[in-house]
Amino acid sequence: MTEKKNAAIKAAEYIEDNMTVGLGTGSTAYYVIERVGELVKHGLNIKAVATSLSTANIASGFNIPLVSIDEVERIDLAIDGVDEIDGGFNAIKGGGGALFREKMVAALADRVIWIMDSSKVVDAIGTFPLPVEILTYGYNHILRKLELLSLSPVLRLKSDGPFLTDNHNYIVDLHIGKGFDIKYVSEQLKAIPGVLETGLFLNMCDRIIVGIKDEVKVIENPGKLRQ
Repeated sequence: MTEKKNAAIKAAEYIEDNMTVGLGTGSTAYYVIERVGELVKHGLNIKAVATSLSTANIASGFNIPLVSIDEVERIDLAIDGVDEIDGGFNAIKGGGGALFREKMVAALADRVIWIMDSSKVVDAIGTFPLPVEILTYGYNHILRKLELLSLSPVLRLKSDGPFLTDNHNYIVDLHIGKGFDIKYVSEQLKAIPGVLETGLFLNMCDRIIVGIKDEVKVIENPGKLRQ
């Protein structure tokens, strides 16, 4: 099995009966959805909140009961992948374009697990471009402000035009480079009108699960205040 799949299967062990579970988006999260589908088939009773339309479609295909985020007061456990994560549990997410919904689900969850293959663990984040979800209205002005901040913004495109999120917004990928000042960049982005959310997921997880060849490593976050 792949490192991603090994990590996903391990993460699914933390799912208990009668939980509300947040299901992530992307190639790594797919394996969690697949595993949850198997568990549901064998009697696991859960409700799931999807972080994207694509995740909802996949989960439906595995007969996983879905509820909308507005139907729940809280989420017991959220499981999702990352694009990069450092030793301080600072992650970049959003390569799949679902960062806004992923952050909302993670923020509602009592516990958060990030799963990944070994390549996602880095000494400093920033090699992977930082995704930012922005409004379509006035997007050129937002891009200009990002350029003035020397954040090297690139509007994410598809073959037929700009990439649209499930929220009908644009994604801008910031090619900042490894080792940027996380606090400074986060504060600057939040101050720009039209920036809706960033792909900076800072100290949001309770543990990470890393697939390393044929094994998995579970790393608890000692600095996580939320129990």
